[in-house]
Amino acid sequence: MLHSLFSPSVQHALDLVGIFVFAISGALLAVRKNFDVFGIAVLAEVTALGGGLFRDLIIGAVPPAAFSDLGYFVTPLLATVLVFFLHPEVERTQTAVNVFDAAGLGLFCVTGTTKAYDYGLGLTSSAALGLATAVGGGVLRDVLANEVPSLLRWDRDLYAVPAIVGATMIVLFIRFDLLNAGTSGLAVVTAFLLRIAALKYHWRAPRAWNRRSSTLEEA
Repeated sequence: MLHSLFSPSVQHALDLVGIFVFAISGALLAVRKNFDVFGIAVLAEVTALGGGLFRDLIIGAVPPAAFSDLGYFVTPLLATVLVFFLHPEVERTQTAVNVFDAAGLGLFCVTGTTKAYDYGLGLTSSAALGLATAVGGGVLRDVLANEVPSLLRWDRDLYAVPAIVGATMIVLFIRFDLLNAGTSGLAVVTAFLLRIAALKYHWRAPRAWNRRSSTLEEA
């Protein structure tokens, strides 16, 4: 099914773009944490490839694309070099990085869901793996950097919800035999726009109802 939506060359190019922008976010966090060049490279690789690697191992797509395609491995290293030498300039373009990161989120939740379904998973499991593809690298990045994953923090703008919406749209399109390049693009754009809106308006998920906690709020 995946190959019928996008040509291999287009799919590969889109994957590399998503990998690159995710790697930028990982490398920038490493710089903020004062990591050395090796640490920057590790965080860039993990952020860019972690979600897809997890998905491929779960569905049995081995060896994973991260190891069978040199471009997937080299692209985060290019991001590492860029951030290592030009991180002040990259920081100043953070808005642009956020836009591309949102695009990568939308793309990966869709391609992750579709690939999981191609390998025989049910609709719900496919959507879950689509979500994991989109956000898994960021969770691993934060864990390695000794931070509470952004995915779990109430004070961060919605990230997982746009990916869930995109993945849910894909499984609904599959269920009603409506999946094609156009509807897949619609799901990508919807997840992308939700993430951009969350960044602009600071949308956040609600916390526990009638919450009573003495835990100090994190800055």
